[in-house]
Amino acid sequence: MHDGSNTTPRDLLPTDAPDDPAPELGDPASVHVIVGASRARVVLSGEIDADIGADLSEAIADAEESGMPVEIDAHHVTFMDSSGVAFLARLASRSPHRVQVLRAPPTVRFLLEVTRIGELLDIVDEDPGFDLDAAAPTPSRPSPR
Repeated sequence: MHDGSNTTPRDLLPTDAPDDPAPELGDPASVHVIVGASRARVVLSGEIDADIGADLSEAIADAEESGMPVEIDAHHVTFMDSSGVAFLARLASRSPHRVQVLRAPPTVRFLLEVTRIGELLDIVDEDPGFDLDAAAPTPSRPSPR
């Protein structure tokens, strides 16, 4: 997936540590798919909008290809427009498993409620963790942003 930085998979996992800085509006967007032994995790951060539409489509294809349950880590999303909502709706409607959205910020929750897309997803406040030892990240490429 496209990314604005060179990060390792361990850097992509959320942390509840106090030094985990809150994202700021205007942060570069990134989309990553990490496939583990029992599920796929799509990690979204920054501004999820039309500028990363191709990355979102690629993430859907990668998640579908895994054939596993999908969870969306939205903890670091600072903004989401209809492109992000459409991404979640497509993923929810195409997945054979119920899609989980982890730690969604208030702006994302609001959009899911207003559009009623939240009815197609499970919104989870806690991060159940991810077995990184069994995970194989999809390749990252620099984002055009």
